[in-house]
Amino acid sequence: MDRERVRAFLESLGPLSFAGFILLQILQVVAAPIPGEVTGFLGGFLYGTLLGLILSTVGLTIGSLINFWLTKTFGRPFVDRFVSKGTIERYDYLLHHKGAFLVFLLFLIPGTPKDLLCYILGLGHLSIKEFLLISTVGRFAGTLLLTLGGSFIRHQQYYRFSMLLGMTVVVIFLCMAYKDKLERLFRLWHTGPGEKHPSKEFKTEEDL
Repeated sequence: MDRERVRAFLESLGPLSFAGFILLQILQVVAAPIPGEVTGFLGGFLYGTLLGLILSTVGLTIGSLINFWLTKTFGRPFVDRFVSKGTIERYDYLLHHKGAFLVFLLFLIPGTPKDLLCYILGLGHLSIKEFLLISTVGRFAGTLLLTLGGSFIRHQQYYRFSMLLGMTVVVIFLCMAYKDKLERLFRLWHTGPGEKHPSKEFKTEEDL
């Protein structure tokens, strides 16, 4: 992406420049037209670390809240249209127990489909206040890294960018390597070793 062209476009919006970027972040959460990694990096690239982080966080928080609210309002049929059955089943255990801390841990893990998770969590027991705290804080570390990367390139600090990129790749590799194991551990921890998964309860009814 050409920094000057993107900056010129945002500046052409005048006072609405910041609002335009926030809207871009909201759209990538709700409709995912472009990867969140791109918009997060772009925030630091165009606005620097502090302002880019603030704008990205505001956009991501609003987008996450919209996803959560849409599910709360329209229910499971709405979620089924946007989230695959496999993804819903994978995180189904979060819907039957509150487990706010485990939801927070999932938001911290790179590779977790956080935007889709916002839809799914709307089917559960979390309050809006709890959800906002979890999603905002849980996304913060990833947003900070992306913003820093963009800021380093903005200021031509290529050595710092290379160091940040190297550390990020290592962390992501480790998280992706153990992501499935971590999620299985979270499921076991969440539901308990002796507790039957709620989605399988219908089988016991058939046996009766």
